Amino acid sequence: MPDFIYDRKIYYNPVEFALAFIGGTWKMPILWRLNQKTMRYGELKKTLPHITHKMLSSQLRELEKHELITREVFPVVPPKVEYTITKKGKEVIPLIEAIRNYGLKVMKEKGIKESESGKVTGVKSKVK
Repeated sequence: MPDFIYDRKIYYNPVEFALAFIGGTWKMPILWRLNQKTMRYGELKKTLPHITHKMLSSQLRELEKHELITREVFPVVPPKVEYTITKKGKEVIPLIEAIRNYGLKVMKEKGIKESESGKVTGVKSKVK
């Protein structure tokens, strides 16, 4: 496939292009949670304890820009904002599920266990 340009960036293949929309540490986990239900910013932040406020805000903006989620602002005091996955965003869920299942399979092969709390146990570090 020939190189192509989108939004002033050159892409070399469709996988790289797709990852521009959903790649990185946080976009897929955000979409995964919003697939379960509409959530407010604070709810999302609580379910992603390691994400910074700045990163969560930027990732939500990017997902909204790419029409994978919608942001609804309610005219109340204090401000209320809800995030919802779109139809386009729901199309990504089977891909995220496949990647998640592959990750769990590899974790099992490497002896890494995920506890019920979601924390990883049995991590073998090679860093000295």
